[in-house]
Parts: sequence; C-alpha cells; structure tokens
Amino acid sequence: MSPDPGVANLELACALVDQLIVSGTRHAVICPGSRSTPIAVSLASHPGIRTWVLIDERAAAYFALGMARQLTAPVVILSTSGTAAANFFPAVVEARLSRIPLIVLTADRPPELRDWGAAQTIDQIHLFGSHVKWFVDMPVPDGEAALARHARATATRAVQAARSDPAGPIHLNVPFREPLLPEDLSPTRQVWPNLVQSHLNNSRPELEASRHVPVAAAVDELASQIVQEPHGIIVCGPGEVAGLADAAAALSAASGYPILADPLSGVRFGSHDRTGVIDAYDPLLRAHQIADALQPELVIRVGAVPTSKPLQQFLQARSDRVHVVIESGAPRDPSHLATSYMLGDAAATLATLAERIGGFGTSGNSVWRDAWKAVDRAVATAIDSALAQEEDPFEGRAASEVAALLPEGATLVVGNSMPIRDVDAFVRGDHRQLRIVSNRGANGIDGVVSTALGAAAVAAGPVVLLVGDLSFLHDLNGLLAAAKYELDATVVVFNNDGGGIFSFLPQAGQLDAPTFEALFGTPIGLDVAAAVRLFGASHARPGNWPAFRREFCRAIDGHGLSVIELVTDRNRNVTQHRTVWSAVADALRVVSLMCA
Repeated sequence: MSPDPGVANLELACALVDQLIVSGTRHAVICPGSRSTPIAVSLASHPGIRTWVLIDERAAAYFALGMARQLTAPVVILSTSGTAAANFFPAVVEARLSRIPLIVLTADRPPELRDWGAAQTIDQIHLFGSHVKWFVDMPVPDGEAALARHARATATRAVQAARSDPAGPIHLNVPFREPLLPEDLSPTRQVWPNLVQSHLNNSRPELEASRHVPVAAAVDELASQIVQEPHGIIVCGPGEVAGLADAAAALSAASGYPILADPLSGVRFGSHDRTGVIDAYDPLLRAHQIADALQPELVIRVGAVPTSKPLQQFLQARSDRVHVVIESGAPRDPSHLATSYMLGDAAATLATLAERIGGFGTSGNSVWRDAWKAVDRAVATAIDSALAQEEDPFEGRAASEVAALLPEGATLVVGNSMPIRDVDAFVRGDHRQLRIVSNRGANGIDGVVSTALGAAAVAAGPVVLLVGDLSFLHDLNGLLAAAKYELDATVVVFNNDGGGIFSFLPQAGQLDAPTFEALFGTPIGLDVAAAVRLFGASHARPGNWPAFRREFCRAIDGHGLSVIELVTDRNRNVTQHRTVWSAVADALRVVSLMCA
C-alpha cells in the first residue's frame, strides 16, 4: 500500500478519468467540493476533456443532461459527498426516462466513516436506485496496480453502458481517504506526466455501443399484416433516433400510412420525404366526427408516449385493432394498448419493414393517406388564419412565430406544461433542419433553463428556449452558466404570472377562485427583468407582434444571453385557445365529407 493515501487517490482518479476520455467522453461538469478533489483535479488538468464548473448541483446536472442530449454522447457530472450528490437526482431520473447518457461521479467517505455520524456523509450506495442503468461503489484507493486496472475497466464499461441502446445514466460512487492529494503536490507539479504516464500507453479500447436488430420473423409477419390492411398509421412519439425520419418516410411510401409526427420525434422537420407527415393531428383529432372517421385498423408506434392528449385519446378509443409498439428497451405503453411489442432499433425496424413490403411487389394505396393529408391541410390553414387574427399576446401564436423564425440548424428547447403543447398544436413542420427537444421523460418543470444552456454550450447553431414563467424562475440559478461561460442563447418567457396549464384542467371549474389561485394558479409577482439583469443578460418585453419578431431576430443574431418576455393573461389564454379550436371545427365541417 502506498504510504501516502493522496498519491493512491490521485493515481486511481487519473486512471478513471483518462479511461473515460479514451472511451470518448469529451465534457465534464464539476460541482465544487472537497471530497471530490482527486477527480476534479484529474479532470481539470487533462488536455483531452473540457470542464465546466457550476455551483448548483441540480442546475449543473441538467446542464450536463442538455449537453449529452445535444451531443448524443456521454457527459460526466461530478459532485462531492453528502446532499450535493442527492441534488443530482431529478436530472438522473430525467436522463433515464429520456434515454440520455450521463456518467454520474459522486465522491464519498470511506466505509469506516459511513453511518457513524461523520460530516457530509449520507448513504450513497444505490443513491439513485433503479434510475441508473448501472451502479458501482468503487474500492478505496490503496496504490495497487490492480485497482488502477479496475478503474480503467469500470470507466470503459460505464461509457459503453451509458451509450448502449437504450442510453441512460451510470453512477460511480468513489470513496477517498484523507489526505486527498499527495503531500508533496504543488502548483508547479504537473499531475498527468508524473502520476499516470505508465498507464497512458495501456488504455483499453473503447467498446462499441450495441444496438438491437429486428427479429426477422416478427418483421415479416408485421409486413404481411401491413400489406393486407390499408388503413394504418405510423405514430412517431418523442425521442430522437438516428435515421428515424428517413425510415418512417420509406415505410409511409411503401404502406400508404400517414406519419403522425410528434414535434420531439425528429420527424416533423427535416430534409426527408415529408409526403406522409401529418403535423396538425392534435387540433384535428379534437373534432370527434373526424377522429371517428379516421380510426385506423393498424397502429405502428415508436418512441415515447405522444405529447398530444387528443392523440392519446384517439389511440385509446379502440382496443380491437393491431397495435404494435417498437422499442429498443422497456416498452413505453402506459395505456397497455399494444397487441405486440417488437424489440428492435426503431429506425432499423421501420426501414426493414419498408424493404419487406417492397418485396411483396405491391405499392401503398395513397387514398387513405391523402384523406389524412387533406384534413391536415385544412386544419393548418384554419389555424394560420386564426392566429393571424389574434393581435393580443397569445402563447399559441408566439410558439408559431418562434418556430417560423428559427434559422436552419437551430435547436428549440421547449418547457413542459403549456409550451410543449403549444408547439405540438401550432407549429407546422417543413424541410428545415431544426431540432426540437424537451425534458419529457419525467415531464417536470425543473432544470429547463440549465438543459437549454447545456445544449447551447455545445450546439453548432442557435439555441432557443421556450418556457413558462414558473419553469424559468424554478431554475433561475441555471442562468449562471450563461454568464460565466458567455453562452449564446435566446429565452422566450411566457409570463402569465403562474401555472397556466391548470386553467385548462377540471379543477379550474371545480374550485372557488381564491382556492384555485392559491393551490394551482400560484401567482409569483416577481420581476423577470430584474432577475435577468442579475445575471447580466439582455431583456425585452415587446408589446406587439412586429416588435416581438424584431426582438427575436435581434436575439438569435446576437451574442450572449437574451431574454424576451411575453406578458400574457392566464384566463384569456384559455379563451384564445378555444377560439382557435372553434375555427378548426368550422373548417373541418367543410371537409368532413371527404372522410365519410
């Protein structure tokens, strides 16, 4: 055993960090703390990784999550021991449910200090429970070469497990004894050449992330069913999968099935063949007569549960049809609608289905898909007209305006509650390469600002966040990342002074106004402009739509953090939505005969 525990600590930390980097990790978010010093020093001094230091663990973890999603690659997040580690929990849950690769490193006290009242010591064994794909309580460093090899093997396996389909978070708990660093370590001493040079030439190769492949017999059976059933739909729910848009388009062309493309699926926007893409399904399925006429006999669903409640209700309306859920991991089917589950990568499976159908020598009947398209176009036209007539501040129109102004290559991060629902209902897709993402794993409002700024830290194009005032204020600490690292991002805040979504729910009519406001409306009354100034960001509060467009274009073409505040009224927002739905219903009466 090394006579200096600090040397052993740093050797193991360097072996672990170096192998994470060899395995492809390029970014690490560090939260300050003492017990994590060996790993923090190793990360900060390694030339192969970019480090970001943030003081709020919850915000930092979401920042790392935003980076990992944008990069589709693992990102490291490091904390010291105690409640610091516990503050990672919400982001870890989101990463697991949204299938985002994170490498969570938590420093810990050694075993002899646990459960004996030592300061800053909590039970960190399986701290995140089933919300991580893999957990390891690392051995206390002792200077033996075997532990350095174990650290490297663990790092390699952690990255592979985080990336493997379905991706997700990994938790490595790393205990250290004091002294934490070598006694003779000085500011002039170079950590890496002196301590781990012998290991640098002994790196383990990166393991390739595995992907499930479709089962041939199951694909052939489903292809045969599709050929025999002309009335089917392809539902692409939230969750980006490489190649999914092209694969879904190929299957639509082969089968004649329309694609109901959630805005978070990566299929609504893009250069792929969009002939079969339906993106106004949320408003059109609110018309029950049309929804009944368009009921399919076969449903092929990929991705998470759709954002749209009308679409969910549409899928639940019948239980006597074929409903196939294609998943690479545990099925996401909370309504238990599936008649069968197909284990496989969604893009590969849809592409293979299209090939198999082509092998039957038939071509998809476009009559059914054309009926969907006709209704979709009528609804889109009605919505465009209704929005154009809405001169007052309206969150639905703002979502549409923002999406229309996004340049090629932009990323739109959308908050939960009303913003993502407005994007689903009011944003029409086109051939631009736009990315729309949201934390829809657990659907929480926490960490939204940090997630967007994490994306902005590594994105090649502009990043815009569309968020409600409660979500914005809930993660106000997240703005520190933008100020500290001079990040370029635009935030559009819908300020209706409270929880706007609750005004659409039954309790809005079931409770008296004071009780509803106290429990659900929750007005805050804080000054968004003052909060923004605290972090050195620019702020604008446009009073009309031309001013809104000017401020937005200025923000995305500029530098630094810009916050645009749209002040709306919660009660009027409900009325404005209902006015649009009424316009949609009127338009659908005109085209209803087409679906008879």
